[in-house]
This record gives sequence, C-alpha cells and structure tokens, in this order.
Amino acid sequence: MYQGSAAKVFARYAIPQMIGLLFNSVYIIVDGVFIGNRLGSMALAATGVAVPVVELLIALSMAVTAGAGVVVSTRIAKREHEQAVRAFHTCLVLQGIIGLSVVILGNLFIHPLAKLLGATPDIQAMTVTYLRYVLSFAPFLLFGYLLGGLARNDGKPKLAMVALSAGSLSNILLDYVFMYPLNMGIAGAALATGIGPIVSMAILLPHFFAGKGVLRFQKTALSGNDARSFLRLGLPSFVMEFSIGMVTFLMNFGIVRYGFGENGLAAYLIIGYLMLIVFTLFLGMAEGLQPAFSYLHAAGDHTKLKALLRFAACVFTAVGVVSYVLVLFFSIRFYSIFTPEAHEVAVMAAQKSTWYFCGLAFAGINILSISYYQATAQTGNALLISSLRGFVLPALLILILPAACGPELLWICHSTAEIMTTLVCLACATHLLRR
Repeated sequence: MYQGSAAKVFARYAIPQMIGLLFNSVYIIVDGVFIGNRLGSMALAATGVAVPVVELLIALSMAVTAGAGVVVSTRIAKREHEQAVRAFHTCLVLQGIIGLSVVILGNLFIHPLAKLLGATPDIQAMTVTYLRYVLSFAPFLLFGYLLGGLARNDGKPKLAMVALSAGSLSNILLDYVFMYPLNMGIAGAALATGIGPIVSMAILLPHFFAGKGVLRFQKTALSGNDARSFLRLGLPSFVMEFSIGMVTFLMNFGIVRYGFGENGLAAYLIIGYLMLIVFTLFLGMAEGLQPAFSYLHAAGDHTKLKALLRFAACVFTAVGVVSYVLVLFFSIRFYSIFTPEAHEVAVMAAQKSTWYFCGLAFAGINILSISYYQATAQTGNALLISSLRGFVLPALLILILPAACGPELLWICHSTAEIMTTLVCLACATHLLRR
C-alpha cells in the first residue's frame, strides 16, 4: 500500500487530497465572487463575519476524522481488521451526535451568535440568514469530511478526491442557479454550500456499503474507548482547523476595534479567500500524508517514515516561498474579481497582503509538523504547535502589537505568530531526525 520512494508515496496520498481540497476552496471562492458581484461589499462583510462558524464545523469534523484516521490506519497496518471496522462505526455515531447538537444549539442561539461574531447592525440580518442555512446543513458537512478521511485511510485517496471535487463543482453550479435565475440572495449562497457535501456523501457511501476495502457497514459493537481515542488524537487537528476561524474572529475584532470599518472587513474576507487557496495546499498535503505517516509508524518502518518527512518538508517550504512571490505580484488581480464596483477594497486588500502573507513558508512547516506528530500519536507536540499558531500567539500579538505600535501592525500579527511557532517546530524536528 505504501511501497516505493518517498516521492511516490507523497504523490499517491498528498496530491489527491490537495487537489480535492483545492476544488473545495474554489467553490468557497466562487461563492464569494457571486456574493460580491450580485449583492455587494456589505454581503461580503456579512459572509466574512460568518466564516468562523464554517471553520468551526470543519474543525469539529476533523477532530473526529483525524483521530479516527490514526486509529484505523494503525489497526489496518497491524491486520486488526475487525477492530478497524468497530472504530469505523463508532466514529460515525460520534459524528452524528455532534452534527445534531450543532443544528439544535446553533439555531437556538443564532442571533446572539451573529452579534458575538462581530456583525454590525447593517449586516446583522444577512449574517443570521447565512448562518441559519450553514448550521441547519451542518451534519452533511461533518459527514462529508469524515467519509472522505475514512476512504483515504482505507486505501482510496483518489475516491476521496473525486467525491470532494464533485461536491465542490455542484456547489458552484447551485450558486449560479440559486443566486441568479432564482434570485435567492445570500440565502441561495448558503443553501448551495449546504447541499454540496450531500453530493460528496453520495459518491463515498457505496464504497463502504459494498465492502470494497477493510471498512464496511456491518453489525458490530461500538466502543466508548475508541470514541475517547478519536477525540484525544484528533484534538490537534481540531485546534489547527479551528485556528483558521479563531484567527478570522480575532482579526475581525481587530479590524472593527482599530477603525478599518466595513471596508476592512470586506478586504479581510477576500484576503481570506487567497489565504484559503494557499492553506488548502498545505492542509491537503498534510491530511493526505496522515495515513502514510500512521501506517509506516505502526509498521515500524522508521527509515521510510523519516525520508517521507524530509521530502515533505522540502515541498512545503517550496510551496510557501512560491506562493508568497505570486501574492506580491498578482494579488490585486485576484481581489478585483470580488469587488468590481468597489476597487478601493481590492486595493486595500493588496496593500495589507504584503505583510499578512510574509510567513507562508513558516505556516507550511507548522502544518506539516502538526500532521506528522498527530499521525504518529505524539499528541503533546502536535497540540503544542497547534495551540501556539492557532490562538495563543495570534491573540497576544493582535491585542498587543497594534495597540503599542500602531493599527497597521494588525496585518502582520498572523505571520509573526507562524514564524515564532516554526522555531518550536525546528527544535522538535532537529531532535527527531537525529534520533
């Protein structure tokens, strides 16, 4: 399953997931294009305020998906197939409980939630409308990510890629139908986002019903110990994914506090779309490598494991450097797609991007480190790195730097946090590679 050179293993597992998540990013970006062109910058600002909730849902899904992936890959490597199937059923039930809880609690407290996220009176109604659809369709989003992760760990990375890509493409089509011919406004954008994962699930479920791999639907006992293991092992992934929403929340707070206004919120949203593309490259490769890291670690093939880690570190660094160069020269063209009638927002976003993205290469190393430590059950290291880059350092920097040195330094806080976290990663990696 994991034969061949480090480059071949990387290509088989990291590239398909990266492609699948890129399609996922494309539909989110197209969503923004439709909203910006059809409804204007105020609707973009409302969507931006709601982004942390979407990231929270992804984080909740990954908490179960990543933890279950480590357990499943380890058991498959040890030929413990019945225990792997038990883990499969347990994580499905756990994800279902989480999904239903989100639907109920989210809709009960939707108005206070919108205010907490930073919705101003002018965009409160649009924010609530967008959130209602996203929260109501949350179980499908959670299961879409979970089934894709389980398929990868069951030796089907290309199937996971196809499912994620198909769900994303259907979302793009529905965006157009709901927002233009049906004229549903921001509700149409949110509804399209909710339906996309259903398409992904429809593609993934036959694999498990037909028993084409180790994981399948069959009568088996559930395990509370497995559920606790999923959450413990998946906690670093939760923090890593949730950190995107946390940083967005903190930045939105800073943008309002330091007087950048609705234009600042809209500019940060479209900066977030560009960040999403680059981070998708990193997250896709990291998620794709998790089954390989877990399997090789459980099988005791540490030589190949370290070779794969070294190769991945070189690729992640190169992607970060190239991405930053592209941001410097071409970001204004990208931003202008979203704001054809508000060019000042695109200009503002391009100006702030020079500082906001200067830590991309460091972010890649951090994300790879989290994936490796999590996949090899070194949860403490993974959680430390996730926490530092996810909320500890960004929160401190956003609260301190702009207040002490001027509002403009708000835009460099994210990259500064990544650089500081990388110093910790390098210390851990140096120790690891010399063992």
